[in-house]
Amino acid sequence: MTSDPAETRVNAKAAEEVDAYIAAIGERVRGMRARRGMTRKQLGADSSVSERYLAQLEGGKANVSIALLWQIAQAMGVPPHELLPDAMPLTRAPSPLLQLLDGLTPEQEEAAHRLLLKHFVNPEGQVRGVALIGLRGAGKSTLGQALAEAVGVPFIRIGDVIEQLGGMSTGELFSLGGQKAYRRLERQALQHVLDNYETSVIEAGGSLVSEPATYAELLGSFYTVWVRAAPEEHMNRVVVQGDLRPVQASPEAMDDLKRILAEREAEYRAANHTLDTSGRSVEACLDELMDMTRCFLCQWGSDHPESKAYGQRPVAGCARQGPNETGHG
Repeated sequence: MTSDPAETRVNAKAAEEVDAYIAAIGERVRGMRARRGMTRKQLGADSSVSERYLAQLEGGKANVSIALLWQIAQAMGVPPHELLPDAMPLTRAPSPLLQLLDGLTPEQEEAAHRLLLKHFVNPEGQVRGVALIGLRGAGKSTLGQALAEAVGVPFIRIGDVIEQLGGMSTGELFSLGGQKAYRRLERQALQHVLDNYETSVIEAGGSLVSEPATYAELLGSFYTVWVRAAPEEHMNRVVVQGDLRPVQASPEAMDDLKRILAEREAEYRAANHTLDTSGRSVEACLDELMDMTRCFLCQWGSDHPESKAYGQRPVAGCARQGPNETGHG
């Protein structure tokens, strides 16, 4: 019996579509893993899925299993449907808000984001200080400590608060509780800072931006600065600090770093300011950081034009109290 040429073409097209869909799932898994800052080894251990299968899945070559996808999603702390291309929760129809946002330009989206943060996350508009975000090796700790010391406010690492609240190291938290436990403590740590410090400079973990609710709280409560550097400088600075784990953990460490930066860039760009430390001295970077943030570690009236520009009200201590004064205290 000869095969029907039309049926053969249909079957071939269907096979191509299935292959493309599997490849897209692999891209989603790899991208989500990068945003979470997880190595393939970590994801394998947390999900009880072999590294070999994960490599095949991310390469678009795996025989996709719903059960294994569920395990992988649970290990990353995301709903399983987020690993499916173009998927939305079936219980939620597109809202008028989403339809409106879909027609905005990138600049309009950013403006809308600021307005939503102002009215729903931090309706009082009170800036609680400065938050530094970005990957390790960009200079967050060095610059954050120097800024806090210069203006006389506490410098707080969210990672330290997480360990204090959890009663164990970050590594132990991930090992015992996985992503879900860590993200829950991360949110609690941010709230702890807001409850206990009127004004501060905080250093957030690089992957905090992958948790939408926590990141929205951060953006709505602090003047936020993305401290960034070229991938090579990120890696070199971490190694100089004596941490060889990124290089030892994976021969493709630089590729992984670049992928993490690419996956998180959209979230990082939601910050109020971007500070690029590549090829620059600490002094030059600190000068720029001071110029951009010192009024958000002090106080002026809510009618001040710079205050209105961000939809937020800076905190106590600035000598610049009115819209006609131009100097800082």
